[in-house]
Amino acid sequence: MKRKTTNGFYNSATNSSTEYGVKSKPSAADGILPPAEEHYQKTSFEEVPLRTACLTYLGFYLLMILGYLNQLLFVPKVAKEKNRDGYVSLYDAFESFYSRYVYRRIRDCWNRPICSVPGAELTLKDRVTPDYGWSFEFTGTETTCLNLGSYNYLGFAAATGPCADDSEKTCREWGLALCSPRVELGTTQLHLDLEKLTARYLGVEDAIVFGMGFATNALNLPSLLSPGCLVLSDEKNHASIILGLRLSGATTKVFKHNNMKDLERVLRQSVVYGNPKNGGKPWKKILIICEGVYSMEGSICRLPEIIALKKKYKAYLYLDEAHSIGALGPNGGGVVDYFNCDPKDVDILMGTFTKSFGSAGGYIAGSKKLVDFLRTNSHAHCYAATMSPPVAQQIYTSMSIIMGVDGSDLGRRKINQLARNTRYFRRRLAQMGVITYGHEDSPVVPMLVYLFSKIGAVVRTLTTRNIAVVGVGFPATPIMEGRIRYCLSAAHTKEQLDYALDVIDEISDNLGLKYSRKPIDPNPIEY
Repeated sequence: MKRKTTNGFYNSATNSSTEYGVKSKPSAADGILPPAEEHYQKTSFEEVPLRTACLTYLGFYLLMILGYLNQLLFVPKVAKEKNRDGYVSLYDAFESFYSRYVYRRIRDCWNRPICSVPGAELTLKDRVTPDYGWSFEFTGTETTCLNLGSYNYLGFAAATGPCADDSEKTCREWGLALCSPRVELGTTQLHLDLEKLTARYLGVEDAIVFGMGFATNALNLPSLLSPGCLVLSDEKNHASIILGLRLSGATTKVFKHNNMKDLERVLRQSVVYGNPKNGGKPWKKILIICEGVYSMEGSICRLPEIIALKKKYKAYLYLDEAHSIGALGPNGGGVVDYFNCDPKDVDILMGTFTKSFGSAGGYIAGSKKLVDFLRTNSHAHCYAATMSPPVAQQIYTSMSIIMGVDGSDLGRRKINQLARNTRYFRRRLAQMGVITYGHEDSPVVPMLVYLFSKIGAVVRTLTTRNIAVVGVGFPATPIMEGRIRYCLSAAHTKEQLDYALDVIDEISDNLGLKYSRKPIDPNPIEY
């Protein structure tokens, strides 16, 4: 089996040396990596206390009641549809009500405009609302904040450095856009080189890149699936996957999040009973779709077990590594690298360049036959605008640094720094007594606050202390699971994390966010 060396390349030797003189990364067989059960003990989904659950429901229904009273007594400051007699309403009634009278109350906590790169720090454009969230006005001032809300996992989202320099040079040579799909005038040598480097980075035969990460799922899944196919989808999969499955016309069955027993149950039933719409005949194909790191839960998929089930039931596997590529594994190779799996055991590797690479777009990688098929049949390849040259250059340079192709160990140091920041931040939060979701190695760290009002209170208070975070509530999460989602970066220093953690600890005391009933480690957390 091919193994990945420490500079990001694959070779057939099981103990070959890298340019740094270090052996290939350890495997479970070496007795160094933890076994599966020990590994999954590092994942936490602590249940909400009963009292907090009751208060959360009570608070949400109180907001609804106040909203209905507001709607009855005051005319909403929104445009109304005119001359639409006989037409179906353009918007769902409940969605409109929720947006106006529930979401509006803490609307200032979302979609906050920035005027800088999303690095370790960012600059917010200050704004005020004179009418309680119906509209906003800019004050003309700006606030520099510690950035704990962007997917800048490896710190490549910077306005200076080799990535920015190379992108500027490419911009001057190739321009800002090619204004054409790939199959017409939108393919340059830069795109071809990027695809070769991506395939080399992932350890597969070939890869194809696209200009938009969301569209990589939404427009390619319909090319791979059709009516008569079956998809087994994790219940926490991203909206781009859900849209792609709906467009494909394939039958979709949902299994419980990261629950291998439920996945096997659905797989077994699907194989035994076949397609009920076709008289019980076998499905054309069965495809399992999961993500490497789930962006709302902070959990890592159980890839070795999924691969074992895929082989057992002769299914295909589609792995979305949008949040794991670059952010996980000793080589930054994603969840495949993290578990030391053979990339050829995953039929379709998908990922985006918007997170760890500090750019935009996405890729699909795998066998040459798969990629050649997509070059002919993918809507994203045949009709969508091609990736901008400076965007492609940003990816190429950052990927080269991660792999060590530039001759430096900067990529290695960034990967190690992200892992260190992640574990330190998560362990300090656990020591505070707040509830966090996900795996201890996941750079996505959801901190549960539950109540809708507390989402706004935390986001606003942290902003006054120059810390920018993302609050997430219904409908992006269940009503019961409102949270603050921190995203860590290799660009963060220990001093920055310590400052943020001290402020979070203070706020958690003041707002009553320390819900956890787990035993707390009294020992100092080492960085």
